[in-house]
Amino acid sequence: MRELIIGGARSGKSLLAEQRAVASGLRVVYIATAQALDAEMAQRIAHHQARRPASWGLVESPLALAATLLEKAEPEVCLLVDCLTLWLSNLLFAGDAAKQAESGLAVACPQFLGETQALIDILPKLPGRIIMVSNEVGWGVVPMAAVSRLFVDEQGRLNQRVAAVSERVTLVAAGLPLLLK
Repeated sequence: MRELIIGGARSGKSLLAEQRAVASGLRVVYIATAQALDAEMAQRIAHHQARRPASWGLVESPLALAATLLEKAEPEVCLLVDCLTLWLSNLLFAGDAAKQAESGLAVACPQFLGETQALIDILPKLPGRIIMVSNEVGWGVVPMAAVSRLFVDEQGRLNQRVAAVSERVTLVAAGLPLLLK
């Protein structure tokens, strides 16, 4: 089963995902997409690490998420991906997508487009339980910068595509889950 848990910053979506992973009764492997590129992000990562059971496996996958999921998915395993938003941001800046957006060009970055499509293609084929966390970033104002607009647009599109191939989708606001699908 695939589940997408979406919400705003500090909404409680990661905590809910962790609770659902524990409740699955399966062996849990945490797929971390964050990179500690500054002290503030390192603190965020440490906060998440301290909250997780020591028995959980950990795989860091900032870019090649589809390949990681394909490698780690098993019938008796729960993979918890936290989070799709950081993964998408990593992809945006790893290749030419951000530069293309800033130049006013249509995004034609093979890494960015290929990795997002690979995720959508592989998700329905994976065994076991997959829980994915993602931010809902489309409820604010339209960003002024081209790269920020690209990110918000692509995050919204990614959330829609992942929701379409997920059996369950939950929105979290103020720590309260609302079942969408």
